[in-house]
Amino acid sequence: MTKFIQFTLRFTLPLLFVITGQMAYGYQQTVRLCVHDQSGRAIVGVQLQGIGDPSQQTSTDSSGCVDLTLRSGTPAEVKLTHPGFEDLIQSLSQAAPITVVMRAAARNVVVDVTAARVPLALEATASSVRSMSSQQLSEAPGLTLDDRLRQVAGFQLFRRTSGWVANPTTQGSSLRGLGSTAASRTLVLSDQVPLNDAFGGWIHWNEAPQLVINNVELMRGGASDLYGSSAIGGVIDVVPVRPKGRSVQLDISGASRMTSTVNGLVTQNVGRWEALAATTLFRTDGYTLTAPAVRGLVDVPSNVHSQSGRVEFLRSIRSDDGIFLRGNLLNEARSNGTPLQTNATRLWRYIAGGDWSVPGSGRVLLRLYGTDQGYRQSFSSIAANRATERLTRLQRVPTQQLGGALQWARSYGVLTFVAGGDLIDTRATDNETPVTNGVNQTTISTTARQRQGGGYGEALWQPQNWSIAFSSRVDQFRSFDARQVAGSIKTTLPVTSEIVFDPRLGIVRKLGAGVSLTASAFRAFRGPSMNELYRTGQVGQQTTLANPSLRSERATGFEAGSLWTNRHIGSLRASYFWTQVNRPVAAVTLSSTPTSVLLQRQNLGQLVSRGLTFESVIRPAEYLTITGGYQFADSTVTKFQADPTLVGKWTAQVPHHTATAQIRLEKQHFGILAVDLRASGQQFDDSANQFRLAPYAQVDLYVEHPFSHHLFAYGSIQNLAGNLIEAGRTPILTLGIPRTFSTGIRFR
Repeated sequence: MTKFIQFTLRFTLPLLFVITGQMAYGYQQTVRLCVHDQSGRAIVGVQLQGIGDPSQQTSTDSSGCVDLTLRSGTPAEVKLTHPGFEDLIQSLSQAAPITVVMRAAARNVVVDVTAARVPLALEATASSVRSMSSQQLSEAPGLTLDDRLRQVAGFQLFRRTSGWVANPTTQGSSLRGLGSTAASRTLVLSDQVPLNDAFGGWIHWNEAPQLVINNVELMRGGASDLYGSSAIGGVIDVVPVRPKGRSVQLDISGASRMTSTVNGLVTQNVGRWEALAATTLFRTDGYTLTAPAVRGLVDVPSNVHSQSGRVEFLRSIRSDDGIFLRGNLLNEARSNGTPLQTNATRLWRYIAGGDWSVPGSGRVLLRLYGTDQGYRQSFSSIAANRATERLTRLQRVPTQQLGGALQWARSYGVLTFVAGGDLIDTRATDNETPVTNGVNQTTISTTARQRQGGGYGEALWQPQNWSIAFSSRVDQFRSFDARQVAGSIKTTLPVTSEIVFDPRLGIVRKLGAGVSLTASAFRAFRGPSMNELYRTGQVGQQTTLANPSLRSERATGFEAGSLWTNRHIGSLRASYFWTQVNRPVAAVTLSSTPTSVLLQRQNLGQLVSRGLTFESVIRPAEYLTITGGYQFADSTVTKFQADPTLVGKWTAQVPHHTATAQIRLEKQHFGILAVDLRASGQQFDDSANQFRLAPYAQVDLYVEHPFSHHLFAYGSIQNLAGNLIEAGRTPILTLGIPRTFSTGIRFR
């Protein structure tokens, strides 16, 4: 631990002193103004206008702050405005940085629900929504985004292993107790662009540099009516920071097991042009996943070295209108727990688009995007005593994707109409090379193409105390041009094509005193990924065969609940949900031995998930916030003609009970102290419910201390008690995160 602290200080302090000196020299003539709400959270996008000079306009950045230049002629006062808060006039001075606290307006605070395609107030949406701000994400103990999102009850990955040590093919996310395979039954997007892997449907949680994430919104419940495939369990929207003004942020941290993270963000503006550059450099030696009782000589730590970067240019046209160009790169290499099992990903993502308000005609959104990805992985066979292994297969998967989306929205009094469409075209080749006694055999190459496109419409009616939304979408989902080449043998694989119609109705009734009743019903679908159709996968000693005849999953569901909000105290939400998924894709066990399991992806028949969720955010005092969540999900197989013994079994990887809680205290001179609890009941790692994973509870701590308005030191402990967390049985028992210490410095 001493060496780790010395390493961190030796690396961070010189860099910090250099940047601090440069900033002090470059901003001598400015005063920094930061805006918080009554709970101490930063408020992003507060509009500031000079009193007496309307041309002096700016807004707060992703940290809730803005640098104001005080020259002769600069107004001595500015007016602060933000939806949901009372307007405020603030005097300026050159004496010291200014902290402003804005109070909530008499009506409830407006929360943008971007996953609903149009901004809605929290009490006006029938969906169960949880939003995590950039501040909440930065305070959540965890090294990657998926770790931080586990504060939301019911959110989980395919397995309990964290994304910073897990194979990417096990990083599909699950909401509403629907589970996941390698592919995610939840759509993850950012700025209307899907982030689910183009080939496999899993999520690269390290893709976006950490400081470009403005906030994350989780909307639970089917959303294929607006977003098409994959949105069976809901939508996770990673809202990006947009370049605005001049700012510099730096976050450097280190953790146990030689783990280090460097985050940087710089924004700059010249006239109407705005630019942003950001990076995250992450590396860890990781830990050995295999449980000590079954560990052998071949078991080594699972680790990752990853680099992500983003560059963006934005040209403002009017206040909220503009065009932009964005590029993002992820490069990572992983060890999967043995010397011969490794994988690596290089993913380029590029996006261009614009947002325009057309006078008298509504608002238009356009996105054009593409990805170019290379993925490679190696597989091995491990001896029964886990003392030796031999290479069995090499895999390379190049993938290209092009897509576009167009949307129009306009309001007519209490009516709002939205219409749009999108198209995604994916091409991929799975090259698999068997290895026998160290000799590469004939490569089997499977090339295929997948296209999904659809159009949608939504009508939102908001008379007094009501909010009624009806939306629907028609999609065509095709997998075609699939062929397999093995030496001189060429095989044409099946073509699948489906047309899907997904409607949704949501109703909200406001009863007064902050109480709202909500109800919704939906249809949703998820098309099989190219990974499920064509690629054989392996995790540990568990091998899963592809199935080119898979069909799409279809879901029907409803939700009913209530919401209570009070600007002085907080909010409470409760809901009952029921979702039936027909033809869910699941890995069905074909054979099993003490050291290996052979499975195949199949349309399982039918599963039903029903349950309850409760969430609360309570602020009994200005310095204290208590957040809690609980989900009960009874998710079981209800039909499977091929193997009736599976009927009544729990859906793999879905516990009945999950709960989260956080107690957060903040004092101006002391800083922040937060205690987080996460607990989960038992679950099973397979569809036959043979491999039980025991329940667990985990306590995390976070502490932060400010040295100035710009400089903060923080530290965290994950799994404070060092509890053993059973993450998977493949069939070898693997473990979740052990006790992990982290410390760092932030400059902004």
